[in-house]
Parts: sequence; C-alpha cells; structure tokens
Amino acid sequence: MKKKTVTALLGGTAIGVGLGFLFAPKSGKETREELKAKIDELISHAKEMDLDDVKEYVVEKTEEIEEALKDLDKEKVLKIAKEKAKEIQKSAKDLVNYVKDKGEPVLQEAADAVREKAIDATKAVLKKLEG
Repeated sequence: MKKKTVTALLGGTAIGVGLGFLFAPKSGKETREELKAKIDELISHAKEMDLDDVKEYVVEKTEEIEEALKDLDKEKVLKIAKEKAKEIQKSAKDLVNYVKDKGEPVLQEAADAVREKAIDATKAVLKKLEG
C-alpha cells in the first residue's frame, strides 16, 4: 500500500473514531474518556510503525483531535452551530437580495429556494443538537 494511502486511511480512521464517540449516546465525560483512551491507543500503535511520515501524520492529527476535545461539550457545539446557522441564513438572504436587486426573476426563484433549504438544513441540525 502506498504511504499516502496508508496516511489517508489512518487519518480518516482517527477522525471517524472521534466523531463516532462524539455522537454516541453516552455522557460527555464518559465519551471523552473513552475517546482519550482510543486516541492514546492509536498514538501508541502509530509510534510503533516504521513509516515515519505515517507515524508523524497520525500522531499529529490525533493530538489535534485530543486537544480540540478537551473542552468540547454539547453546549459549546450548539453555540457554534447556532452562530454558523445565523451566518448561513444571512448569506442566503444576501444572495436573495442581490439577485432581486439585479431584476433576474429566474435567479431570484433559485436563490429563494437555496435560502429556504439553508433555513431547513440549519433548523434540522440545531434540532438534532438540542434533542
């Protein structure tokens, strides 16, 4: 297997494991503890590998994930999601206003549809996070 493929596979696995634990139906503290143990295990395995670039990448990425998870909790994620939702909705509104000002009815219909979908998508994400 090529080094880049192995690197991508291991990096993707590390990120997948992290996200899997974040959305698991356990308490935040328990989930973070389990994730920390898995990250430590992954780092340990990576350090045993002979491929220096793979080892370096995996260690670097898992340490990044671990650092980001130190203060991650549901409330913080929800706050960030709400801020992003507002940004997305504002951008969609700006798009609609721009094409409306240009007097392009076909573009206006499409922009309105994008705005509505953006609102629906952000509401769905927020509902899931709040639920």
